[in-house]
Amino acid sequence: MADAQPFRRLCLVGIGLIASSIARAAREHGLAETIVCASPDPAHRAEALALGLADEAFASNAEAVRGADLVILCTPVGVMGAVAREISGDLDEGAILSDVGSVKQGVIDAVAPHLPDHVRFVPAHPIAGTENSGPAAGFASLFRGRWLVITPNGLSDDQSVARLTAFWTAMGAEVEVMDAGHHDQVLAITSHIPHLIAYNIVGTADDLETVTKSEVIKFSAAGFRDFTRIAASDPTMWRDVFLNNREAVLEMLARFSEDLTALQRAIRWGDGETLFQLFTRTRAIRRAIIDAGQDSAAPNFGRDVDGAGDD
Repeated sequence: MADAQPFRRLCLVGIGLIASSIARAAREHGLAETIVCASPDPAHRAEALALGLADEAFASNAEAVRGADLVILCTPVGVMGAVAREISGDLDEGAILSDVGSVKQGVIDAVAPHLPDHVRFVPAHPIAGTENSGPAAGFASLFRGRWLVITPNGLSDDQSVARLTAFWTAMGAEVEVMDAGHHDQVLAITSHIPHLIAYNIVGTADDLETVTKSEVIKFSAAGFRDFTRIAASDPTMWRDVFLNNREAVLEMLARFSEDLTALQRAIRWGDGETLFQLFTRTRAIRRAIIDAGQDSAAPNFGRDVDGAGDD
């Protein structure tokens, strides 16, 4: 693909982990002449300016998007519709509007009705992240070697999709174009259900009357530690994910419940062969993930002490 053409003015609505990582990567690779951000939090605006993430920081979303040729919504998916309504009259003709939400059809349904015909809407989802948040949490290499899914719709065109693809590719991402509904099904099983299980298992441990909270913390084995890492993710973001991808999540959750019941039956009846076959099959999946370069075979999965998790 040809080198990415820099955007004249990049506007990031929200300045948390993903937005601050975009700002750092865009600076590093010269992908925007000017970067601005919007946040209702004055501390976040000040931090974004102090860290050099943005040249200007605005309290008003509408004011921030004026003059921008690329606007990326980096807010929880539950408020993206309201943000689109707020900024619709201030988006420049020919501007590309995108997002980073991990639900796509729900975002399209919420955002598209508010947009004028002169704006190109190209939804996207970087499958990357950590459990940390805030302007200081971002880093330029967050997207390197990670997947970025683009889900075109009736307000996209080939040129805007190509330009956004070049933007993310320049930041190191591997770009895949996918139907929004299919994206939501894939992410329901690879991301949303695992998070739901993690939240539930950590909550169950906290509720146990026969085990104290200090014992849960003191004797946490590796598996439980990984669950707590995932369960430390932003609660607002994940509340909105489940509410906006409920159909796909409920479909995958029903399938998971059926498989869990079969596993429960095998344990009850001492069916070791069924357990062994399942564990062998799932171990092969883990090896395939490593072979695909999506994780490391190093001890502790190659993570540092803080860990990292995709959304």
